[in-house]
Amino acid sequence: MISEIQVVEHFKSWAGLNSPDIYVTHEHIKAIQVRENLVFADVEVGYPCLSQTETIRSTIETYLKTLHPSLQVQLNIKIVIVPHKVRHGLKLMPGVKNIIAVASGKGGVGKSTTAVNIALALQREGASVGILDADIYGPSIPTMLRLEGKPSVEEGEKGWWPLTAYGIEAISIGVLIEEDTPMVWRGPMVTSALEQLLRETRWRNLDYLVVDLPPGTGDIQLTLSQKVPLSGAVIVTTPQDIALLDVKKGLKMFEKVNVPILGIIENMSLHTCSQCGHTEAIFGSGGGHHLAEDYNAPFLGQLPLDIKIREHSDSGTPIVISDPLSPITQAYINLARRMSIQLAHTGREFSHKFPQIIMQ
Repeated sequence: MISEIQVVEHFKSWAGLNSPDIYVTHEHIKAIQVRENLVFADVEVGYPCLSQTETIRSTIETYLKTLHPSLQVQLNIKIVIVPHKVRHGLKLMPGVKNIIAVASGKGGVGKSTTAVNIALALQREGASVGILDADIYGPSIPTMLRLEGKPSVEEGEKGWWPLTAYGIEAISIGVLIEEDTPMVWRGPMVTSALEQLLRETRWRNLDYLVVDLPPGTGDIQLTLSQKVPLSGAVIVTTPQDIALLDVKKGLKMFEKVNVPILGIIENMSLHTCSQCGHTEAIFGSGGGHHLAEDYNAPFLGQLPLDIKIREHSDSGTPIVISDPLSPITQAYINLARRMSIQLAHTGREFSHKFPQIIMQ
C-alpha cells in the first residue's frame, strides 16, 4: 500500500517540467490524497497553459508510476494566476492582477499587432485578459479588434466599463472620440488621459492587462512606466540594426524604473514568398537574439513577415482568432505562454492582502 507521505516525498525528488514552454515543479502539486492504489492531486499552474495540460498530465502520471506501476492517477489541473511584484511605492489596480507593457524603441515594428495577438493568445490559453491602447496620437486597437460603440457608464458611478471583443476587455481613446479627430495634446495632457483610461476603466478581475505603449522612449513612456504598477515589460523589435539601436534605449528605460523585462520578441524575422516558397531574412537575422544575450533578457521567439498577419489585423479579425490552427497563431501562443512563464518566475505581490490600519 502506497501512503500519501510516500507520494509527497516522491514528488520532492521530481525534476519537474522546466523549459521555456512549460514550468511545473513539485511545489505546484497540491492536495494529495491516496486511496488504495489511486492517487488524487491538484496541479496549480501559475500561468495560462490549456494547450499544455495533457503534456503536464501525462508527464506527472508517468513519473508517479515509477513509484509503483499499478498506481492510477487522477489529476485536477488548475490555472491559478496571482499578482506579481510591482515597482516599490505603487499599488495594484482594482480588478487587475498583472499589468504587462508591450513596448518598442521605434514605430513600424508591429508592436500593436503583436500586443493584440498576444492578449488573445493569453485568453485562448485560459487567462482573463484586457488590453489598453496607450497610443493617444495613433490608436489602432479599435480597428484591430473591430470595437464598436462607446464604453457604458452607470449613473452615479465613477468610471466606465470597457468594451469586449473576442473574449477580452478593451479600452482606447479611439472609442471615446470621433475617428477623424486629431489629438493635438501636449505631453502632460496625454499622460493625464492615459492615467484616466487606466484607472477609471472598471476592469473585471483580469489576470493580465496588456498595455500597448506608444512607440519610443520619451517623456510619456517614462512617466507611464513610473506611475503605472507594471509587473513587467515585453520589447518588440525587428532584426535590423536601426531598430535594435532604439530597443536598447527601451531596455535602459525599464531598467531605470525597475520594471522587469519579460522578454524580447523579434518581429518580421523571415519572409516566405507565396509564389516560389523561397524564405529570406529581409531585415537581417539574429538581431533580437543577440540583443537578448547582451542584456541578459529572455528571448521569447520570432514572428514572420507575412501578409496574412497584416490583412487580418486591418480587417478587425486578428490571426489568432481568424486562423486558430495556423503556424503563425501557434507562434503567438508560444510567445504569450513563454512571457507568462517568465512572469510566474518573479516574486508575488502581497500588499493587496495587507489590512488597512486606521488611527483614530
